[in-house]
Amino acid sequence: MAKKDFGDELKAKFRPDESDLDREIDAALAGVPLEQMYNQDRAAPASTSAAPAAGGAKSARRGKIVSVNKDDAFVDFGGKSQGIVSMLQFEAEPKVGEEYDFFVERYDDREGLLVLTRKGALSTNVSWENLEVGQIVEGTVTGTNKGGLELEVKNMRAFMPAGQVDIYHVPDLTQFVGQKLQAEVTQFEAGARNLVLSRRNILEREREEKKAKLMQELAEGQIRRGTVRNVMDFGAFVDLGGVDGLLHVSEMTFKRGRQNANEFVKVGDVLDVKVTRIDKETGKLSLSLKQALGTDPWADAATKYAVGTAITGRVTKVESFGAFIEVEEGLEGLLPVSEMSWQRIRHPADVVKEGDTVRLVVISIDPAQRRISFSLKQAGPDPWKTVSERYATGMTTTGHVTRTADFGAFVELEPGLEGLVHVSELSNQRVRTPGDVVKIGQEVTVRILDVDAEARRVSLSMKQAAASAPKAAGGAEAAPGAPVKKKKRPELRGGLDF
Repeated sequence: MAKKDFGDELKAKFRPDESDLDREIDAALAGVPLEQMYNQDRAAPASTSAAPAAGGAKSARRGKIVSVNKDDAFVDFGGKSQGIVSMLQFEAEPKVGEEYDFFVERYDDREGLLVLTRKGALSTNVSWENLEVGQIVEGTVTGTNKGGLELEVKNMRAFMPAGQVDIYHVPDLTQFVGQKLQAEVTQFEAGARNLVLSRRNILEREREEKKAKLMQELAEGQIRRGTVRNVMDFGAFVDLGGVDGLLHVSEMTFKRGRQNANEFVKVGDVLDVKVTRIDKETGKLSLSLKQALGTDPWADAATKYAVGTAITGRVTKVESFGAFIEVEEGLEGLLPVSEMSWQRIRHPADVVKEGDTVRLVVISIDPAQRRISFSLKQAGPDPWKTVSERYATGMTTTGHVTRTADFGAFVELEPGLEGLVHVSELSNQRVRTPGDVVKIGQEVTVRILDVDAEARRVSLSMKQAAASAPKAAGGAEAAPGAPVKKKKRPELRGGLDF
């Protein structure tokens, strides 16, 4: 990496003074192993102890950039300890005054400078002889196994555990096969040809650098784009590019009720979210998806959906007490069972089902409580308003039995208009239970006894309708719903008495 000539001006500036003492020190240091020279205190006597065992960590030393040219940067460690590092060791051109951590590769006797590599920079010429824990190397993924990735680094076989491939869990490691990855040496045994790498360590350091910068830029109210990294029942964690924020399920939609985050987002989704809270001390962020999407639909709901407004909605859920209707995203209300029909119904499912689109009328709204209710029956004409014009006392008509009770049977004369045939008006015969005379769905002929439009009641009679019908054979009235009885044979008179 180092050149034979580092540049006349810079070389002269950083070369130690050519005093007799300096030459003696340089001569002494030239014969000392690199690791020992680097790790020992310069004030201590030179030692020729052995270098650290293979697989041991090399210490990094903090230095300041004091000068930069096209090919190299010059680093000052204080005192007479200076070094030089290639510009290829930096992703972006370093600035004078910036500090970095460096490893010492060797000492150049001729120039009197330490030849350096930047901690975290890619080592291009690595072998079993010069491997160090903490070095950054590049390898090609050759395959996968049960525990992780298999790589080749400069003809050296290496292994990367699955947990060290990424910051987040990677379910399918085969996607990395054939790719070149930069990784950090975490363990090696030269004799056993065993090399273990970690890509996660590099990503985590990069993430920390991005996080520090991003935390300075973030502000509450900003709209930021992020990627969903994890989804739980209560919410999702979104990566904004170095900082994870919590997107709670309550901030995913304006819909009310218990929700599950999996219904709205999945891992890998790219979202625009609003930063709602920042805790600078802990670095925690609170995010909102619904606030980033637009305004709260309830904000102007009182104006858009005033009482009496006709609207179209979609049935989202049916319960025993009614159905929930969605008018627009985030604005949902209740259609009570009592407002589904002008006649009584057994269950809301008899009228609507999930997914139906229905025409409704708003009957109440409370934006503060986020409540709105609708009526289905009021969206159409009220059959009771003109009932007296169509049905008069004494009139005979037909209808269908809708349900029965102990006290009688209900008969639908037309949609939304229902009357009662009291048990006493079902038949001329004694009736034990209405079910013995009529069945649900049966068409029957009835006579109008009374119409009360205000009370929404119509009294009907089947037996009186039958009385006004043509007589059965022999002049006898046929009882509604009852079999015709055969005539009794007349008793013979006269003759012998046996």
